[in-house]
Amino acid sequence: MTVAETVARDSADSLTAAHPKRPLRGRLLQFLALTSLPAGIVLAQAAKEPARDPSNPVETEAGFPIKDALVVEKCGTCHTADAKGNLSRISYVRTTPEGWAQVIRRMSALNGLSLTPVEARAVIRSLSATNGLAPEEAKPVAYFAEHRIITETSIPNETIRQSCAACHAFAQPLSWRRSKAEWSLLRNLHVAMYSQADAQFRKPVEDPTQPVPASGALKPLPVEVALEYMNKTAPLTTPEWTRWQARQQSAKLGGKWLVNAFLPGKGTYVGEMVVTPAGGEDDYTTAITLKSLADGSTLSRSGKGLVYTGYSWRGTSKSGAEGATPDAPADHETRETMQFAPDRKSAEGRWFWGDYKEFGFNVKLTRASAEPTVAAIWPYALKSGSKGATLKLIGDAFPAGLKPSDIDLGKGVTVSKVVSASPTEAVLMVDVAADAAVGAHDVGLGGSVLAAGLPVYKKVDYLKVTPETAIARLGGSEKHTPGYQQFDAIGYDAGIDGKPYTSDDVALGPVDVTWSMQEMQTVYYDDDVNYVGKLSQTALFTPAIDGPNPERKWGRNNYGEVWVVATAKAEKDALGRPLTAKSFMVVTVPAYKRWDQPEVAK
Repeated sequence: MTVAETVARDSADSLTAAHPKRPLRGRLLQFLALTSLPAGIVLAQAAKEPARDPSNPVETEAGFPIKDALVVEKCGTCHTADAKGNLSRISYVRTTPEGWAQVIRRMSALNGLSLTPVEARAVIRSLSATNGLAPEEAKPVAYFAEHRIITETSIPNETIRQSCAACHAFAQPLSWRRSKAEWSLLRNLHVAMYSQADAQFRKPVEDPTQPVPASGALKPLPVEVALEYMNKTAPLTTPEWTRWQARQQSAKLGGKWLVNAFLPGKGTYVGEMVVTPAGGEDDYTTAITLKSLADGSTLSRSGKGLVYTGYSWRGTSKSGAEGATPDAPADHETRETMQFAPDRKSAEGRWFWGDYKEFGFNVKLTRASAEPTVAAIWPYALKSGSKGATLKLIGDAFPAGLKPSDIDLGKGVTVSKVVSASPTEAVLMVDVAADAAVGAHDVGLGGSVLAAGLPVYKKVDYLKVTPETAIARLGGSEKHTPGYQQFDAIGYDAGIDGKPYTSDDVALGPVDVTWSMQEMQTVYYDDDVNYVGKLSQTALFTPAIDGPNPERKWGRNNYGEVWVVATAKAEKDALGRPLTAKSFMVVTVPAYKRWDQPEVAK
């Protein structure tokens, strides 16, 4: 039996078993639409065929014409053009640069697409310009391209979680905008390519958020609920994209940018990034200099970057001194993913490295100008009631003869003396009133404001270990590299309401703690904490080697689940006990298959 015949048999069986009350004709038409052609062909041709069933839809929406000659040449052989210049399938989807790179890889692997690296980058840039995402659409899923480990809070209910986030991040579908026909065809793609998808789409879900069907009515399949949600949430045409198409232009990012970068485990770095136009439109070279506010060490890097869709920066940089220390930024080339504000005065993102992208700076850029600009402060926060506290302002173009009256730190915080000042740094002596407003104060200097740049607090009420849920991967053999994990312990003031874990809580930066691991009691007597790896006192977790361990019961691999525990050295709770916090970490096997799009940064 061929693969196509096997898929056909399994699909037909699942269709009949899932809903025996559905008309046989509808089930057979869906079965035929999914299985009568090989997977790579049925999807490319589905939009050409007349409407027979929701599983084989005809496109009815106005697409986005494709005019780029290279895209038409490379894609138009299979994706035919209509009278308006719309290419089938392509004109009816929009996505990020990483999304288009993923498509090119799939087309190359399954459909014989032949592109040189230069051509692939050009196609990605062109499609990102004509069929990309607006800044407002891209920002909620920016963590996906930045390779951040987070707990996704955008999944509306358990039904959609099962349908769309059981196998990958929910940001994967939310990184796309599609016509209704294309959302239906995406379902077909999953069923054709992934054997478990059809069963996953039909699996019953206990979800009290979903309405109870009327008497005698069939309960909608989970995938039907998901498709209805995606059609409403991520349609092809949106007001945001219509507005951005009118505004989109060359980013013009040349010049000096001030850098405020936080590196978990090592603290804040400040410096500058000089961006120089290079050759083509929106291609740049970069020169980066950074200084650690924690220990004074410096870091110099050079690199290059490019801008997609008028705001999405993708780049790389390196120091020229490659090494073997996993968490040292000087030892590794970093990839840069940032989103520039439409006014081109600021940017945010992540510069990351590691085989699993597990290390990285959280970066904020501010464009330097002739006016004074405050980019960062040190230390992280000031305590109410402090007298003569030292505070550094770091930035650019600070005026000569800086006076205390030139600086505004908000209600209850007074600059008593300017100890020293240069064009890029001012050292201040500051008094904080006992009744100073708790919260993140703005830092004002002339016309420059570092919004919410100075946290003021009364006490450290609790700690939070970040990331709160973490994953590390076994490795160290010749075939598989380890996936490390870096933790931080961040202190918080409970805010004005005095209640922890509410919206007015104030983050105060890293707290001095001791680190340990505790057993997560999921399996009795498995002693994961003894086998999964080691946690240093700088909160760097190094996983154990992969492979069966003869010292472990049943010779199991070194995987497991543990708590990562931070215990404050100085901060106490109401009973005088040291503050503690935990993060849940899963240490699992290597990722045997990886999907990534490094070419978008090249």
